[in-house]
Amino acid sequence: MNMRRILCGLLAVVLPLLTPGGASAVTSAQTIISGAISVVEKASAQKDADGMADTLRGAYAVAIVPSMFKAGFLVGGEYGEGLLLRRQDGKWYGPSFYNLGGGSFGLQIGATEISLLMAVINQKGVKAFLSSKTKLGGEFTVAAGPLGRSAEAATDAQAKASIYSYSMSRGLFAGVSLDGSVISVSVKRNEEYWKKKVSAKDALNIPAADKRIQPLLKALDSLIKKSKKK
Repeated sequence: MNMRRILCGLLAVVLPLLTPGGASAVTSAQTIISGAISVVEKASAQKDADGMADTLRGAYAVAIVPSMFKAGFLVGGEYGEGLLLRRQDGKWYGPSFYNLGGGSFGLQIGATEISLLMAVINQKGVKAFLSSKTKLGGEFTVAAGPLGRSAEAATDAQAKASIYSYSMSRGLFAGVSLDGSVISVSVKRNEEYWKKKVSAKDALNIPAADKRIQPLLKALDSLIKKSKKK
């Protein structure tokens, strides 16, 4: 086993322990939902939220990672838990929960916690969230989400990208590329939320009618209403 594989393996074990609250931090389906609501509300408060809203309005699905921890010391990486909601004809379906992680090898020192909001703009992008392990980039192209006037160019870019991603750090949103990150379905969180074993595909075909998810849907609809597209 080479050194890079060893370090990446150690990173996968250590990162969850480095998140705020350490090993005692409680993560659940409900805390992910609550965190996602906060992310969307902060996105709505941005001056250029209309550009993000334009992108979300035409999206097939929206994925949110309330807290993604990025750290680095000799080996860098990131890890976070999130949820995905599918949108069709103005109605929401899901959610399905997933993990997002990745690693980059190099001399890096420092740590940052960010939030992510992703607009999945075609059916191919949705497929990235359905398998046990999907690496972003290549077949599943990820592009930095457009903001403000740059969002006007989004229509042309959609033919090439499957997912538009935004990051938020210190209250400010910006487009970010997630190429190389790995998505995996969170079987544990899906079973916790749905109270039974359910595949990601099946979860995304169930109308989002549960009262636990309603506040998030309301926040997303409010953000999308900021869109200037007709």
